Amino acid sequence: MSTQVNTGPETSGPTPLEMRRAMGSFASGVTIITGLHEDEPVGFACQSFASVSLEPPLVLFCADHRGRTWPRIREAGRFAVNVLGEEQQDLCSRFGSSRGAKYEGLEWEVSRWGTPSLPGVLMRVHAEVHQVTVAGDHDVVIGRVLELETPSHGLPMLFFRGGFGVQEEQDWRLPDLWGWGDSWD
Repeated sequence: MSTQVNTGPETSGPTPLEMRRAMGSFASGVTIITGLHEDEPVGFACQSFASVSLEPPLVLFCADHRGRTWPRIREAGRFAVNVLGEEQQDLCSRFGSSRGAKYEGLEWEVSRWGTPSLPGVLMRVHAEVHQVTVAGDHDVVIGRVLELETPSHGLPMLFFRGGFGVQEEQDWRLPDLWGWGDSWD
């Protein structure tokens, strides 16, 4: 059975700025996707992460396929999703920018799955790349979960309308360093 969707009058769709502003009204958690490529730790900040399936255990994230980091993680075949707590803006800044050494001076460990585990995160998902689908300028990555960890407790880091956290009267603002205005990978 097929379904046709009436798209109405022909339009070019929203501009990237319109898309960012509208989608910024959906609060999301913040993660750092990490991997080891030829024994070098790599990673990037990512807010597009979700659980997909309980059986089999699958998660997804989206990554800019034009970036430098995601292709290296894809080649490695395994990754960790490090879910940030509300006080971990330092980690977010490190991995949310394409500039600087992300792991320099950072205490981290290699998991038994060969993926970088970042300190103090709320949750960690270790997974292997299961399926990758191209969607516009990003890849939708489905990962098969190998192990889950909940090393600490606390409140999650939220990204909303270009800023961290949710305030009652929060206005949209363009991000300075982190988020839509910077390359996450």
